[in-house]
Amino acid sequence: MFLSKYTSEFKTNIGLATPVVMGSLGHVLVGLSDDIMVGVLGPVQLAATSLGNSLVFIAISIGIGFSFAITPLIAEADGENDINKGRSIFQHGMLLNASLGLVMFILLIFAEPLLYQLKQPPEVVALAIPYYKIVSLSMIPLMLFQGLKQFADGASQTKHAMKATIIANVINVVINFFLIYGMWIFPKMELIGAATGTLVSRIAMLFILYFLLRKVPTFDPFFIRLKKAETQWKVFVKIINLGFPTALQILFEVGLFVAAVMISGVLGAFPQAANQIAMKLASTTFMIAVGVGVAATVRIGNQKGLKDFINLRRIALSNFLLIASVMFIFSILFFAFHNILPYAFTTNKEVIGIASTLLIIAGIFQLSDGLQAVILASLRGIQDVWMPSLLTFIAYWIVGFPVCYYLGLYTEYKTLGIWIGLFLGLTTSSILLFLRFNHKTKKLIQNHHEAT
Repeated sequence: MFLSKYTSEFKTNIGLATPVVMGSLGHVLVGLSDDIMVGVLGPVQLAATSLGNSLVFIAISIGIGFSFAITPLIAEADGENDINKGRSIFQHGMLLNASLGLVMFILLIFAEPLLYQLKQPPEVVALAIPYYKIVSLSMIPLMLFQGLKQFADGASQTKHAMKATIIANVINVVINFFLIYGMWIFPKMELIGAATGTLVSRIAMLFILYFLLRKVPTFDPFFIRLKKAETQWKVFVKIINLGFPTALQILFEVGLFVAAVMISGVLGAFPQAANQIAMKLASTTFMIAVGVGVAATVRIGNQKGLKDFINLRRIALSNFLLIASVMFIFSILFFAFHNILPYAFTTNKEVIGIASTLLIIAGIFQLSDGLQAVILASLRGIQDVWMPSLLTFIAYWIVGFPVCYYLGLYTEYKTLGIWIGLFLGLTTSSILLFLRFNHKTKKLIQNHHEAT
């Protein structure tokens, strides 16, 4: 009976989360298909995609984190049934996303020399540079897509982004097949072919989602262009105040994983390739947590708009229980198949040996990784972002990074030591964030009770 008040919400949570999970997996599968198809070329090429994506991954994470601010604000407006407020947030958010996409692309171009300064194997850097330049350009269409996606998610219309990303992923795989290997009349472009597939698929993803959303009659008022007089700096400030710390939260986490890529690169091309395999598989399961997190943000944002804080807390806890159950299953799967999964990427025995060991650690941290993502999304739903940013910084850079650095470079644990540091960072984050959520929601309930 005790659990039933939480498990009774599973159906609604899963219904809202599933399209988001499928859409998020589409993002990952674009990179995953690149890695699997590039892995056929060899471990050095696989390490090059890892290095080429490292800085781009940071930029994408900042951009996506920033765009996450649109979802709880739209959800709150939806809970209040305020179309004008939602329209204003959506269009101001799109302007900010477009600007951020352009800025990120420019910064990535200027950051290119950093790839030469990271003590990576020279043969890996040489292959990574042209790949990096093309993928960097995809920041612009990706950020525009994110603006549309977060708006639709906030309005509880999560299936449209799923459709767009699935179609785009098919496009990416087809282009990869012809351009990486030089099939039919096309030249063999290897990594440049993979980068071209990523760029084209993200452009396609943007236009497909726009087309799908324009076909939804209830969205028509939101696409009426804001007049100059309707553009308000205070709306930009509201989105930035929520989006900037959210971007920092994701930057702190992603930054730690990128640091793991760099440290493994210092150890050599093979450890870096193994690290990339384990990272891709772990990030694939993490997309389940992202989907449940979006469901939590939307439903909590709705309850915040209704000022129903008791149900807000209950719905959030139901999402915590849901993701804990799902990630426990993934832990078992990682343990059971850690020796088999790396074969999907490479046949190199040394790389497979390292990657299979890392997948054991990935299995151990599945629970904490999923929980921290959903708890963070729940805090975002109540628009509590600054303190969680500090907590994630402490978890990943005060706890996690020093362990990664020391065990990876100064002990015999090497790549395994790096992943022990990741585990400690994620676990610390999940504990600190839950304590914050518990405190904030109890305070919201108490304050509302006293006010009424």
